[in-house]
Amino acid sequence: MNNEVKTYALMAAIIALFVVIGGLIGGKGGMLLALLFGGALNFYAYWNSADMVLKMYQAQEVSPHNAPDLYQMVAELANYANLPMPKVYVINEDQPNAFATGRNPENAAVAFTTGIMRALSYAELRGVAAHELSHVKHRDILLSTISATVAGAISAVANMAMWFGVRDENGNRNWLAGLLIGIFAPLAAAVIQMAISRSREYMADQGAAELTNDPLALASGLRKIENIARGVPLNTAEEHPATAQMMIINPLSGSGSDNLFSTHPSTANRILRLEDMARRLGQLT
Repeated sequence: MNNEVKTYALMAAIIALFVVIGGLIGGKGGMLLALLFGGALNFYAYWNSADMVLKMYQAQEVSPHNAPDLYQMVAELANYANLPMPKVYVINEDQPNAFATGRNPENAAVAFTTGIMRALSYAELRGVAAHELSHVKHRDILLSTISATVAGAISAVANMAMWFGVRDENGNRNWLAGLLIGIFAPLAAAVIQMAISRSREYMADQGAAELTNDPLALASGLRKIENIARGVPLNTAEEHPATAQMMIINPLSGSGSDNLFSTHPSTANRILRLEDMARRLGQLT
């Protein structure tokens, strides 16, 4: 299933989940209201979710004038990948991390924290930039951005069910059912996010290694990012955990690796795969 089909399937699943919760909260009227709300949210997310995420992280667009090295690096990689030049953003955060967003390659953006720019060497940062451009090339970006936007909305609706209860067949409030929805609907949102398979991170790593012909640089960069990120919080991600799956490394404190709801494969496994690529290229014995 390609990512365009996955995107439409995800949007349909979101509307269905909203309708179910809306019906439980408000009966037929709630179902209709939830259907309208879910449709409007999907439409808005399609056109505006990238800008929403960038504003959420207070990302600042940079140019060849105020960030010449970073901008030129991205421009060269985009040219090698036969991609349109994306917008380049910097986020003033100490945690080393990066992500890509946008509707399509023609409207893409890549963002880097100031922490990642300080922590990595030029070659390592180039590997990270190539990873994010691989997401753009594979058209992962719309799928991941929409899922990040709506997962938070689903959790908000679930909280409404928990606080206001749901209706039974006679129109009476069922507080226990509301509590259960409040607990399990966010889990459903997490499962929907898992429609964005963790394999896309492996694919982007492979794409980056092929684009730069330097898998060991990305492997080294991932190792540094993981070691530093463990002790440096990214507050915006903690406040909006649905956005965590967009990042090159899971930014959340206390996050596990390779568990059922993990949005990222373990960094150790990613590094092993990159080292295997390097061996095949004769760069590692």
